[in-house]
Amino acid sequence: MMDNVFYYLLLALARLLRALPVRFVALVGRFVGGLVYFLDRRHQRVATENLRRCFPEKTEAERRGIAREHFRRLGENFASAIPTAGMNDAQIAPYLEVMGAGRLEACPRGAIIAIGHFGNFELYTHLTAGVPHLQAAATYRALQHRCFDRLVRELRRRSGCLLYDRRREVKAMLEALRGGGIVLGLLSDQHAGRRGVRIPFFGHECSTTTAPARLAQRYKLPLFTAVCFRVGLGRWRIEVSDEITTRIGTERRPVAEVMAEVNAAFEKAIRRDLPNSFWVYDRWRFGKAARAQAAQDRANRNRSSEAMLPRA
Repeated sequence: MMDNVFYYLLLALARLLRALPVRFVALVGRFVGGLVYFLDRRHQRVATENLRRCFPEKTEAERRGIAREHFRRLGENFASAIPTAGMNDAQIAPYLEVMGAGRLEACPRGAIIAIGHFGNFELYTHLTAGVPHLQAAATYRALQHRCFDRLVRELRRRSGCLLYDRRREVKAMLEALRGGGIVLGLLSDQHAGRRGVRIPFFGHECSTTTAPARLAQRYKLPLFTAVCFRVGLGRWRIEVSDEITTRIGTERRPVAEVMAEVNAAFEKAIRRDLPNSFWVYDRWRFGKAARAQAAQDRANRNRSSEAMLPRA
């Protein structure tokens, strides 16, 4: 009962935001995101630590400035995702430009797109805007709170994008790829755990998913990356890359090589617009364990050194 009440309250709020101008919603989101920067100290520390790891040459003041703008962007993107999620390709046109869509037009059987948490990443559902013979598809992970998950799924489906729960609908996704005509976006910038391959990202080892490379090779589909950039208040541009080679002749390239190229493309995109990436997420979890062990080793050495000092 309470779940239904909460859901309809969220739905009413979403409908209110959808009735407002997108630029106004984006502006409110930026204000809220800037406020959250000062209130959410834990994620503020995660963001500044990630920036320190990737850009040690920058000053603390510069890193704090990037993190603050990143929180504003998060607020803008999350707020704007509500009114834009329910738009079709024609309605989204004033707010979104897709560059490189011509590369997808030359892929009659579809394609695999390695995407990441850049800009308003909900807009990846419009990757095939202007390419009528292809159907956009994406995987998602169900949210823990059922009300939020129900609302998000409803908003996303209004875009016309096919959505597959990556824990329960993998078989249906593979059948769609086998049938052809699908452009499948796969989030590829998160920690992939033990199933991933360890590849450097900004010079530090992290676990990287191999799914884009493996699916492209298995179904003989071209592989691209796509990044969503903010180009103004409530306005974004998705850029589709050149094709990433997954085969040399008839031989498959090692998936680690392919995904290293994906990581390199993401690095290049991040350097173009530092606040545009997802800095509040710790992708270098293997590195964190190594750093914790190194800190413990230093503490043990310091205690040993102190024990050897002569007492007064």
